[in-house]
Amino acid sequence: MSTSRRTVLAGAAAAGVAATAGLAGTGTAYATTGKSPSREFFGRLADGTKVYRWTVANGGTRLKVLSYGGIVQSLEIPDRHGAAANISLGFDNLDDYVAKSPYFGALIGRYGNRIAKGRFTLDGRTYQLPVNDGPNSLHGGDKGFDKQMWAVEPFSRGSDRGLVLRRTSPDGEMGYPGTLEMTVTYTLTARGDWRIDYEATTDRATVANLTSHTYFNLAGEGSGSINGHTLEMAAARYTPVDATLIPTGELARVTGTPFDFRRAKAIGEQARVPHQQVLYGKGLDHNWVLDKGITTVPGYALTLTDPASGRVMKMSTTEPGMQFYSGNFLDGTLAGTSGRLYRQGDGLCLESQHFPDSPNQPSFPSTVLRPGTTYRSTTVHTFSAR
Repeated sequence: MSTSRRTVLAGAAAAGVAATAGLAGTGTAYATTGKSPSREFFGRLADGTKVYRWTVANGGTRLKVLSYGGIVQSLEIPDRHGAAANISLGFDNLDDYVAKSPYFGALIGRYGNRIAKGRFTLDGRTYQLPVNDGPNSLHGGDKGFDKQMWAVEPFSRGSDRGLVLRRTSPDGEMGYPGTLEMTVTYTLTARGDWRIDYEATTDRATVANLTSHTYFNLAGEGSGSINGHTLEMAAARYTPVDATLIPTGELARVTGTPFDFRRAKAIGEQARVPHQQVLYGKGLDHNWVLDKGITTVPGYALTLTDPASGRVMKMSTTEPGMQFYSGNFLDGTLAGTSGRLYRQGDGLCLESQHFPDSPNQPSFPSTVLRPGTTYRSTTVHTFSAR
């Protein structure tokens, strides 16, 4: 019998549990409603800066976020039996995040994804960015927003609980023009949805493409491969790439390719097809062109399901693209919060964003941000179990 998030919570409340302890997960109970976000010390950077971990719980979901990198260190949701597990890959200590994290859970900017040769021209001037991914610039450079401190403020508004993260990126940081003033809001709703709202303004023309680089495994981090997860994505086209994973400019149809997720398919079946594009990415590491395009309110993008646990995550977004990365470069050298090693395919990323290399691709939706305008983007993760 299918069991929804609401059914699980209602059953717990009827038993007199949810009002005081919330849902149980991996042997631990936690409050899911009525509590303000809390803060605890997590570690120190080499310069002595203190890093804190914030915990937000609401509607059966618990989120733990670091002030370093805006990192989602843990994201717990219940399975079909109401047992919670952390579905986000990450580390249990700050040193590993600083030294060797492949962007686990981080806020990404100033430009999420790749820019060819680390170079773009805006208003007749060429800007050079750090090259940190073969010949290209990736995720804002070698010290992007994922490696910066964020000011964090908790909030409780009506039935919502959350965190507001703020940061100023100075003019010239990582080669990008303009001082960028940013606000990123993580909200957990009363039903346990996780919403991310991004806002930014600039004092000079620049490019901006912010996203979250959370690695998901709906069976629980450290539980093994995501190959058995199924994915449905409302995207009839994708952007093929060259050997360095830069888009060619084509918006290719997914029909007859491993990129066709218009109906739910097991990820492992698609990520192992001997297709040239899959070979380039050593798996799936591409941008899908969402059918809905750019919207002012979040529109449906995809559904990810783990049949074993029954956990389901739906994503809606205002963004036109979705970068799906199947964890191809996890190589068994990183130990996660569970103490288990992460191997290839033990997690996946679903990054709502504009297309890679848009500053060099005139036919792609523009990522230019100018003074007097505000960058806005919203993505919602809706969790359930069946």
